[in-house]
Amino acid sequence: MTIEETFWMICSVLGIFTITIIITRVFGLRTFAKMSSFDFASTIAVGSILASIILNSEYSLFKGGVALLTIIAFQTLFSFLVRKSDLFKRFFTNKPQLIMWNGKILFEALKKCNVGKDDLIAKLREANVHEFKDVKAVIFESTGNISVIHNSEDRNISLDLLTDVAT
Repeated sequence: MTIEETFWMICSVLGIFTITIIITRVFGLRTFAKMSSFDFASTIAVGSILASIILNSEYSLFKGGVALLTIIAFQTLFSFLVRKSDLFKRFFTNKPQLIMWNGKILFEALKKCNVGKDDLIAKLREANVHEFKDVKAVIFESTGNISVIHNSEDRNISLDLLTDVAT
């Protein structure tokens, strides 16, 4: 790589990251949140565009900026429609799945989510679970994350936490 190519690559990095920061400030923190599978896909697409702009001299900063703006604007529109339309939400988003309840693994739910028992147990360890009886609920979230709700002798789980969870 020549000094001139290195200089233009550094300029591309600075330029595309500046554009990314500006777009993020305009569209807000949700831009890089992983609240849904669509958010995750958007983040992957943004990363791909950033890499293309930085490493491929055939892509211009303008082209990359327009692509980033388009992806993030579409992500914003999508999240707005999910919030405002129950039909849109039901059709385009995954429902969280209950995969463990009251210390019992729900094997059919694991199979439905394509999650192995070993994966579940690893997540339980990460959540500092010592015994299965310590678990009130484990939920496979629509983002692919796994949430662990611990049992508590003196507290019951609020059903509001489970309103959109499929069983």
